[in-house]
Amino acid sequence: MNATDNREPIAWLDGRLRPISEAKLSVFDLGLVLGASVTEMVRSFRHRAFRLEAHLDRLYRSLRAVGFPSPPDRTKVNAAVSDVVAHNEKLIPDEHDLGIVIFVTAGKNVTYLGLSARDACRQPTACVHTFPLPFEMWADAMTSGRHLVTPSIRHIPPESLDPKIKSRSRLHWYLADQQARLVDPEAGSLVLNRDGNITENSTGNFFLVADSTIITPPPGTALGGVSQQVVFELADAIGVPIVQTDIRPYDVFVAEEAFTSSTPYCLMPVTRFNGRAIGDGKPGPVFGRLMTEWNRLVDLDIMEQIRIGAEQRRAETSTT
Repeated sequence: MNATDNREPIAWLDGRLRPISEAKLSVFDLGLVLGASVTEMVRSFRHRAFRLEAHLDRLYRSLRAVGFPSPPDRTKVNAAVSDVVAHNEKLIPDEHDLGIVIFVTAGKNVTYLGLSARDACRQPTACVHTFPLPFEMWADAMTSGRHLVTPSIRHIPPESLDPKIKSRSRLHWYLADQQARLVDPEAGSLVLNRDGNITENSTGNFFLVADSTIITPPPGTALGGVSQQVVFELADAIGVPIVQTDIRPYDVFVAEEAFTSSTPYCLMPVTRFNGRAIGDGKPGPVFGRLMTEWNRLVDLDIMEQIRIGAEQRRAETSTT
């Protein structure tokens, strides 16, 4: 079957393009059995992958760190992203964009298949797939701000899993968000480490603003985000200093404003923390200036895309 002739979205799995309905992992795959998987999420702007090379750099650093045997050829992964996006972008409105997922697992579990399959089990599973960005999930929070809650779940210590590795071993994030939603069904988690310092949330990096300075946790505390790096660049462009240092919950309570960065939505204001307003309880001016600069960087009004895209997707859902 020529997958590119099909109106169904396609994925690239183990070196072959195929309809998304046929892109399936074996129940023996270590990505399922042990969560032994590294991943990246990219997004498109105007149907072009944004900062793809930076994401691939981090992916291959993670692969070297975890030592998966025979990692996929980077040139082939890059080409797969282009092929998958080129097909799948035709299936969404021109003004919408895609989330692009790349993941690599450690292969299949030799315990389940036996020593006769040992060589085959050493071959990792590699996949590229996409999904239409779910703008309706972010539209309200982009204008009114997000509520973040610190759960009892703590960040995995670096002695167990270095935060520079972007892995799919993320059960702790699921549990953390579940706890946060017991406080507020619309809240997300903001996880502390064992020392009581803020790390990150389940989707990205955290920033606060104090004394007109952007403050974010130091390297080694949380995953260094590609979107976080964009924030550093944009802050430099508008002359707002950034400091990377430990942040305690106290610092959030007394902050002027706060926001998070993440690949799918870029920036999102945080206006409440553990039930209390941050600053005046509204998205702050530094967030607004950074978003304006990000719009210029990608030649797109990101918040307007999210607003209109959410309306269109909600209307489509209501008529189906």
